[in-house]
Order: sequence, then structure tokens, then C-alpha cells
Amino acid sequence: MKSSGKSKTLAALISALMLACVLISAVSMDSYTQTKNTESVRPLLWQQGMTRSEVGEVNVFRRFSSDRRMKMVEFYGEVLGFRALSAAALGGNAMIRYPIGTSEVKLFPVAQGSENKSGAVQKVVGIRLLTFFFKDEAALTARFKQRGYPVPEFRPGSEGSSRAALAQDPDGQWVELVVVPGAPQSRLDRFEIGLTVSDLDQSRAFYRDFMGMEELKPVRDELLGTTKYSYRHGDTTINLWTFGKDLPRDTNTAGIQYIVWNVEGVDKVAKALGAKIDRPLSAPGSPRTVWLVDPDGITNYFAQFAENNNQPSRK
Repeated sequence: MKSSGKSKTLAALISALMLACVLISAVSMDSYTQTKNTESVRPLLWQQGMTRSEVGEVNVFRRFSSDRRMKMVEFYGEVLGFRALSAAALGGNAMIRYPIGTSEVKLFPVAQGSENKSGAVQKVVGIRLLTFFFKDEAALTARFKQRGYPVPEFRPGSEGSSRAALAQDPDGQWVELVVVPGAPQSRLDRFEIGLTVSDLDQSRAFYRDFMGMEELKPVRDELLGTTKYSYRHGDTTINLWTFGKDLPRDTNTAGIQYIVWNVEGVDKVAKALGAKIDRPLSAPGSPRTVWLVDPDGITNYFAQFAENNNQPSRK
């Protein structure tokens, strides 16, 4: 009887220890998950495999002088060949939205633009360059000629047999045209956002560590005469380069918009990691936003729309 009692006591003790181990493990895993959730913003961005967002996923917005609206529509629509989402883009004061891949270029008319935006890419800090991809250099060049724009001077590019040229849109903002001969549409449905920054180490840390974007191998950019550092998510790549710390700034003309499925999570990560918040988390509504800035003051803002129910719905 005594032996039986001891066995029951030992069995109970073992059960208690096993339960304690399970609880400790659960707490540890929960703590680990919480830690991982504050490591970067990337898990909260739109992900491959999710139902496509109707407002883009990683977008760029650019402000332009409203009196140049028709010329901007002509340049991006008829010269570059992009199609706006709505025919209403030809009139009124609404933004003009050009979907490229799963993301968008969003153009906003304003009363007056920045004086620095037309300066050389190397001479001003801010979002300085948008890179677009095409498969037919002759057809693209012909459209520039037909509409009376200076013909781009193409040179060998950094992507295999590609060729690249710089041009300015009617508002003076710079675009890079990259021709990849015979490329399938899947290789063309993307764009890149080029940032001239004052401190390369700080900016790389922001987009690599805080944003958590995929860092690509640095490459020599022959058009700009510098090394570029690239960070990719989905169809959009953010390129960084620097030409010195004391350049004038244009951080108002353009910014980056990220569509997220949990904007409160972005706010928590920003506070946990000490990112600079420009506009705090807005009240519940659609969209609900939080606006951050990178080390140079370039806008990175995050928006969650009503249809995003805090769950990454999958196809």
C-alpha cells in the first residue's frame, strides 16, 4: 500500500512537471513570436499569395504642379504607355493612378511644386528617380519623337543586355527608362524608386532592418556614376545612393506608401524600434494610417483599408 501511494505521488509529480514544461514552452514561444513581430515591418506588408490589393501594395506618390496636368497625362500615358485606372484622370483635381505590376505610381496635382525637384539626381536629397522597364527601345523612342520630347540617349544598362537612359517628365522630375529586349511582361511589371540619401549607413539600416526588405547585392550604376544599394518587396525595389551629406533636400515632392493588413502592428514596431513618427496612428476608419519618415525625412506611410480585416487573406 505504501509503495502504491509513493507511485501515485511520483506520477502526480511527473505530471505536474510535464505541465509546467508545456506552460513554460508556450510562454517562451509566445514571447519569441512577440519578439519576432517587433523585429521589422515586413510581415505586416502585403505578401505574395495574398488576394491582390485594389489600391496597390508598395506604391510611390509624387506631387506635381496642377497647371501641368494634361502634359503629365500625355507623358505617362501616351509616351511611356501606362494606363490610368480611370478616365476621370483627365480632369478635376483627383490623383492619377498608374498600376504597374501589383503596385502603383500615384500622381497628385498641387498648387505649386518644389523648386528642387528638377535638380540633378546627384544634387538633391530625396526621392529623385523612378525606374520603369520596357522591351522595345525603338517603339519607346518613337513615342518621344512623336510627342516632341527630347529623345533619350540610351547606354548599356546593368541588367544583362539591357539599355538605360534618363529623362525628365513635364514637371521636371526624373525617370529612368530601362529597355530589356524581348522581356516577358512579368519582367516589365515592376518599378524602382531611387533615393539620394545623406547617410548611406543610416538609410540602409532603415530599409533593411526596420522595414525588413530583401537586400540585394550592391551594383555599379553607370548612369549615375555611383554604387546603388537595393531593397526589394514584391514588384517594387527601393534603390539608395549618396553623393554627400550637405545637399539641399526635397522630401515633400514624393513619398512611399505601403498597404498593410495591420496598421496597429506597424505603429507598435515603430515605437519599439524608435522610428520617427511624422503623423501618429489615426483613429479607426478607412483608411487608417500611420506616417513615418526615414533618416532623411522622406515619407514612408502605411495604410490599412476597411477590407483588410487584420488577417492576411490568401488566394
